[in-house]
Amino acid sequence: MDTHNATLAAWSYGLGAVVYLAFALHLVFHPAARGRGRVGWALLATSLLCATWSTCGLVYSLQPHPTFLLLGQLADLLRYGGWFLFLLFLLTPAGTAVSATPNGRLLSRLAAALLAIGGLMQLGIFGWVPALAPHPRLVLVLSLCISVLALTLLEQLLRNVTDDSLWNVKPLAIGLGAVFAFDLYLFSTAALFNRIDADAFIIRGGIHCLAIPLLAVSTTRGRDWVGKIRLSQRAAFHSATLLLAGAYLLLVAATGYYVRFFGGDWGSALQLAAIFVGIVAFLVLAISRTIRAKLRVLLGKHFFSYRYDYREEWLRFTQSLSGQQSPQAMGQQVVRALAELVESPAGTLWLRQSDTTSFSQSARWNMPEIRDPESADTSFCRFLGECGWVINLEEYRAFRQRYESLDLPDWLASLPHAWLVVPLTVGDRLIGFVVLASARTPIDVNWEVNDLLKTAGRQAASFLAQMQATEALLEVRKFDAFNRMSAFVVHDLKNIVTQLALMLKNAERHRDNPEFQQDMLMTVEHAVERMRQLMLQLREGAAPPGSARGVNLADIARRVQSSKARQGRTVNLSIGETVTTRGHEERIERIIGHMVQNALDATPVDGKVWISVDRQSGQAVIEVGDTGQGMSEEFVRERLFKPFQTTKQTGMGIGAYESFQYVQELGGRIQVESQIDRGTRITMLLPLFLNTDGSDLHRVEAA
Repeated sequence: MDTHNATLAAWSYGLGAVVYLAFALHLVFHPAARGRGRVGWALLATSLLCATWSTCGLVYSLQPHPTFLLLGQLADLLRYGGWFLFLLFLLTPAGTAVSATPNGRLLSRLAAALLAIGGLMQLGIFGWVPALAPHPRLVLVLSLCISVLALTLLEQLLRNVTDDSLWNVKPLAIGLGAVFAFDLYLFSTAALFNRIDADAFIIRGGIHCLAIPLLAVSTTRGRDWVGKIRLSQRAAFHSATLLLAGAYLLLVAATGYYVRFFGGDWGSALQLAAIFVGIVAFLVLAISRTIRAKLRVLLGKHFFSYRYDYREEWLRFTQSLSGQQSPQAMGQQVVRALAELVESPAGTLWLRQSDTTSFSQSARWNMPEIRDPESADTSFCRFLGECGWVINLEEYRAFRQRYESLDLPDWLASLPHAWLVVPLTVGDRLIGFVVLASARTPIDVNWEVNDLLKTAGRQAASFLAQMQATEALLEVRKFDAFNRMSAFVVHDLKNIVTQLALMLKNAERHRDNPEFQQDMLMTVEHAVERMRQLMLQLREGAAPPGSARGVNLADIARRVQSSKARQGRTVNLSIGETVTTRGHEERIERIIGHMVQNALDATPVDGKVWISVDRQSGQAVIEVGDTGQGMSEEFVRERLFKPFQTTKQTGMGIGAYESFQYVQELGGRIQVESQIDRGTRITMLLPLFLNTDGSDLHRVEAA
C-alpha cells in the first residue's frame, strides 16, 4: 500500500473507529436510546465490535503487518456475528430464545457455521493453522455468502414489521442495507476477478460509519421501536427464495469461472455459454409454480407449527372474491382462490340453479367441459349436503370404507387428476361444490387443510349466494319496471278505446253529417298517432319520445276543451294570461286531459267543470275544478297519488300517479282541495319558460 492510499485508509478507518466508539458511549450513558432487553445489549456489543474492527484497520494502515490484517479480518467476522445476533433478536418475539423457533434455529445455525468456517479459513490462510489453508477464492466466496445472509435477515425484518412500526425501523434498514450492499459489491467483484478492489477496501471504514446517523435516528424514535416485529410464513418464503437464488447464482458464477480456467482456447466461449444456460435455467425455475409450491410446503411443514398463515390467506382469499362483479368471473375466481390454498393447478365449479333440481358446471379453470348435469338426489350430492365433508378422492380410492354411503358419479370418476371435492353450503343448504385437481407437490390433507377448505367453501358459498340473490332482485326490478310502464300504456289505451267507443256510439245517428265525418276522421287519426307513440314508448322505455321544449298551456287548455265538447260535455275555460312552461307537449296535454276527464266522471251532467290558466308568483298555474262528488281528506292524503288507488268503479289509479311523478320531474307541484259532495279543485304549478326575442344585452342598453 503506497503512502497516499495508506493515509486515506487511516482517515477512513480512523473515522469509523471514532464514530462507532462515540455511538457505543452514547448507548452506555443513555440506556433509553438503545432500547430494552437483549436487543439493546446486542446493539451496544455490535457497536463496540465495529469500533474494534475499525481500529484494527487503522492500525494496519499505519503499520501494515500481517498480524494486524488477521486481527482486522477476525474482528470483521465478529462484528458480522453481532449484526446477525441483533437482527435475530429483532425477528424473535421478546422472551423467546432464538433457537426456540424452527426458522430462528436454522438461521442462527447457518450464521454460526459461516462465521466459524470463515474464522478457520482466516487462520489457515495466514499460516496459523497450515492444515486449514484454503484457496483464496473460497475465502472471498464465503465473505460474499455472509453479506447475502445479512441482507436476507434485513429483508425478513422489513417483511415482518407491522405498518405502525415501519416508521421506527426504516432508518435502521436503510443504514444497514447500505453497509451490507457495499460489502456485497466488494466481495462479489473480488470473487469474480480473484482480487480485492483496493479503492473499495480503503474507503470501507468510512462507508460503514455512514450508517451510524440512521441507527441513531431509529434508537431515538421510541424505546419499543422493535416491539411489534413478528415472523410470517410469507417473509420466510421470500427469504428462502432469496437465499436459494443467491446460492444458485454463486454456483453459476463458480461454474463459469472453472469452465473458463480449464477450457483452454475455448474457455471464454464455454464460460459465456455456461452462464447463459444457467441464467435461462434460473428463469425457468423462478417462474415455475411447482417449484414455488414445493418450497412453500417445505417451509410450512418444517419451520412452522401451522402450515398456513391464516391472516394472509384469509385476506388474500377475501380480496379475490370481492374483486369480481359478474357471476361468470366470480365462479372462476372461487375455483382459483380455493385451488391456491392447496397448490392445485385446476378446478371446476358446479352450482345449483334456482329453477332446477340439479347441479351443472358453471365455471372451470384448466378443466374439461362437462355438459351432463348432476341430480341433487344422487348419493354424491346427498353426502355433500348432509356431511359437509371435503372428499379426498385419493383417500376414497384407497380406503373406500371411510365413505360408506358415497358413490362417485361417472363424470367425476373419469375426470383426470381429480383430487378434492369441496362442498359450498349456506346454512344447511348445498348450493354447489368445487372439484380440484391434484396439487403441484404432494400435500398431506390433514385436519388443518380440511378445516381451511370447509371454512373457505362456506365463505365462497355466501359470496355466490349473495350474487345470485342480487341478480334475481335485479331481474324482478326489471319486470317491475316493465309492468309499471305497461300499466301506464294500458291506462292510455283505455282512454283511447273510450274515445273511439263514444265515436262509434254516435256514428249511427250522425253518419250523414259532414262535420261529424270530418271530426271522426280527426279522432281516428289522433287515436292512431297516440297508439303509435305508446308502442314507441313501450319499446324504448318510459321516457316520452322527443325532447323537452316550450309548451303553451293556453293552447293545450283550448284543445282539451274542444276535445271534450266533441264528446258532448261542456268545460268552462278561463285564461287570465298566456303562459309557457318547459316539457313534453303531448304528455302535459295528456295529464291535463286526464284531470279534466276525472272531473267530468265525478260530476253530473248539470254540474260544472272548469279549466283556468294564469301566472302567479313567477309560476304557471293550471287549475282544474268541478262541483262533483269530491274525495275525503284521508283519501287525498294517503291514497290519491299512489298507483292502483282510485275512487272509480272501473278506474286503474294510474293517471293520478303518472301526473304527480311527471310534474315533480318538471320541478313543479300539485295541490288538491276536495270535499265530499262539494267538488274538487286541483292546482298544478309549473316553472315558467321565458322566451324572448332580443338578448339581455339589448335590454340593458335600452335601460
